Formats: sequence, structure tokens, C-alpha cells
Amino acid sequence: MHRTSGQPRALVAMEDFGGMTTPVRAIAIDGGQSGLRLRVLPDGRTGTGPGHVHSRESVAATFHAVRRAAIEAGVIGPDVVGLGVADSGLDGSDVAGSGRVGSDLVGPGVAGLPVDVVCLGLTSYPADPADVRALAADVAELLNAAEVRMCVDMVTAHAGALPDGYGVVIAAGTGSVCLAVDRDGSWHRVDGHGYLFGDAGSAFAIGRAGLTAVQRARDGRGPETKLAGLAVEPLTYYPSPTVVDDVARFAPVVLQVAADGDAVAQGIVLQAASDLAETLAAGINSLSGSGTVPVACVGGVFQAGEQLLEPLRQRLPARAELRPAAGTPLDGATRLATEPLGPYAGLVTVYRPQRGVRK
Repeated sequence: MHRTSGQPRALVAMEDFGGMTTPVRAIAIDGGQSGLRLRVLPDGRTGTGPGHVHSRESVAATFHAVRRAAIEAGVIGPDVVGLGVADSGLDGSDVAGSGRVGSDLVGPGVAGLPVDVVCLGLTSYPADPADVRALAADVAELLNAAEVRMCVDMVTAHAGALPDGYGVVIAAGTGSVCLAVDRDGSWHRVDGHGYLFGDAGSAFAIGRAGLTAVQRARDGRGPETKLAGLAVEPLTYYPSPTVVDDVARFAPVVLQVAADGDAVAQGIVLQAASDLAETLAAGINSLSGSGTVPVACVGGVFQAGEQLLEPLRQRLPARAELRPAAGTPLDGATRLATEPLGPYAGLVTVYRPQRGVRK
């Protein structure tokens, strides 16, 4: 169990720039496996980019996704390359000249002004601290940011779902991860170990179980299921560079067939509910005391509704108080970009570039 705590860090609220006082300008980023979303503050403009890439180039791909979303939001122009793209060999040709933004937006910073804080919650948070620093430095350079706050996306999911900062949040989309935060700021992470060794109850896990059931039924090794009659060929998934996302996209099919009464698909959904409840229970049991614990579930898997939530509730510890999430992971990134970090201080890497006067 990894438990730690930290003190809140102060957020720069106002700054003198070019002889005038400017309000806080921040950028919030939620980078998941299926896509990246960016929000500009305070005006709320948004942009999107590709999701996490499972490869050795994942750090460069994350930078490229941030750049693409920033261009779409009008934060930078399409010919602003940035150090990260230059280092990675990416030229940005997929977005340059797309017509989404005009050449008059060329230049760093929101509306030509510096950005005080950029907060990124990333599924693809680098494992190597050197890569964390390099990515933060490149993002700071690209967006002309005075400070970059970076964390795993489970942190922004928690910050968005539970405003008080205490409790347990499970995020189940393409992957799955759970974060428990205690009243003293200590924390415990459960799962989020990736599609090979974890992500129990995720869309990938559901999709993989469904595709396995297809093959077993067609071979005669497993029970009959309506899934086997669908126009799907699991073996064609192997060469895909986006195989994780491809498998996860089969999860809604499994959920629909389960809702239609197919016993095999229903068994897959029940197993997912059991796995998610087990993950939540580990998080709940890591917290001190014996009182009720706020619990929130976020992510696309929970769009399955009661067919998943009802068996999950039945398997939760008595302390669990399941409640709707107050906001999204992007809302959590917004919170961490504009407020003191509070209980999340020990979970967020803060990078401040060594610069003179920003221009």
C-alpha cells in the first residue's frame, strides 16, 4: 500500500505582464486511452486530440495530442511546432492547414498572453521521472506556461467526482483504476495496471471476454451465445495498432446483448461488476475509521446502467455510500489548475520552467 500526504501549494492568482494586471489563465487537460480533451479557462473553449498510444513513442504521442487539441481550441496556431514535436519527429501535418483555426492565431499563449497554469491528467503518465520532466518542459514551452501540473488521470477523476477530496473513485473506461483518498491526504491506488496485467472490469476486459466467448462458441468449446452470430472476426484484431481500443469498442455490444437476455453476455457483465466491486472494496478498506465512505463511479463502462450497477452495489462493503459523480475528469483537471492542490499535492508533479520575463 502506498500512502502519502502533502501540503497544498499556492496558486499564482495575478501577475503583472507588460505593464498590466492579467487574470489567471489556465488550461485543463484530460488525456485518456480513447481521447484527449482540453479546456481553456476562463472562457471555456475546448479542443480534442488522440488518446493514449501503447508504444515506445507514447510520450511523444501525448505531446502531439496536446498540441493538436491546443490548435483546435485556438490556443496556438497550426505552424507552432514546439520542442516536443521537433524532438519526436512529428511534423503536425494532420492538423496544419485543417482550417479549424486561422493563421492569425499563430503564437504561444492564450490570445497571445502567457498561461499561468496547465494541468494534465494522463492515462499515459510516464513511468520514468525524466520523461515526466521532459514532457512537462515541452508542454510549458508549447503553451508558454509558467507552471505545469501533471498527474495520472485517476487523480483528476477523483478531484472532479468528489468535491470534498475524501472518498473513493473508480474510473472505468477503456481501462480501470481506483483512487482512495483519506481525510489526512494519504492515498491508496488500486489497479490501473494496464490491459495485460490489470484493468479489471474495464471496457477492454468486457470486450475481450466477449470476443473470447465468440471464439469458444464457434469452436464448440463454450456455450452458445448470440455474440457468436455477429459479424465479428476476433483474429483480425491482432495486427491493429489500436488493438486495445478496438477490443474495448466491443464492450457496448456485449452489454447490449446482455440486456437482451443472453446468458453468456450476462455472465460477462456480472463478472465485470464483481471485479469493479473488488477494486472498490480494496480502496474503501484502505481508509481509516469505520464511518461511511463516499464512492463515485466514472467512465464509459457505467453507461451500462443498472445491469452493471445493481450487482456492483450488492458486492460493496457496508461502509460504501455510492453517489453520483459531481463532475468529470476534465472538471477535476480544471479544479487542479485553478485551486490549491489540497489533498492531491502529493499526487501531482509541479514543473516551473526557469525563465526570465515571459513574452
